[in-house]
Amino acid sequence: MGVGLDIHHRSDKYNFCGQNSELARAAKRRNKTARQNSNVFAMFDQRQIGEFKEAFSFIDQNADGLIDRNDLQEILTSLGRPPTEEELEGMLAELPEGSPGLNFTLFLAMMGERMQGIDTEADLLNAFEVLDERRTGHISSDLLREYFTTMGDRLCEEEFDLMLRGTELDANGHINYRHFVKTLTHAEEEQNEGQ
Repeated sequence: MGVGLDIHHRSDKYNFCGQNSELARAAKRRNKTARQNSNVFAMFDQRQIGEFKEAFSFIDQNADGLIDRNDLQEILTSLGRPPTEEELEGMLAELPEGSPGLNFTLFLAMMGERMQGIDTEADLLNAFEVLDERRTGHISSDLLREYFTTMGDRLCEEEFDLMLRGTELDANGHINYRHFVKTLTHAEEEQNEGQ
């Protein structure tokens, strides 16, 4: 009669085959972080990485290469918005368990994750083309105002006016939405070219 080790009936903490074991959850977190980190630099061009590095350095108040609780508290307080303990906990909840802070690679991965929901130039063009029944490349600014202020994530009138500021209207009060989308998605590049 041999002695067997039945790990299926141990407590959840040691149940290596169980979906909910602490070890399985920790391994999943490590694997997810490793997957995110392995291709994070391919998600952005050099200019974007430079901008994120600048933002990271700004937040990393003590310049130790990690964004931690103290950095978050200092930066938010200096911006006139001291965080509550609950807000800090919420911000730090995405860190891998036991991590002393957020390094630049993980910061990039988190930014990439959040940016995946941002509309691309092609997505925006498709949305405007739906409104352009005659396929002229132009849309009435009044029609845009109606859509932007009454549907979806609504803008107030002032926000809409601010968004359209500097946009050329033709004699009929229409905008060239292709140019408008390019301006929205490449505003920083156009600003740099104009300097």
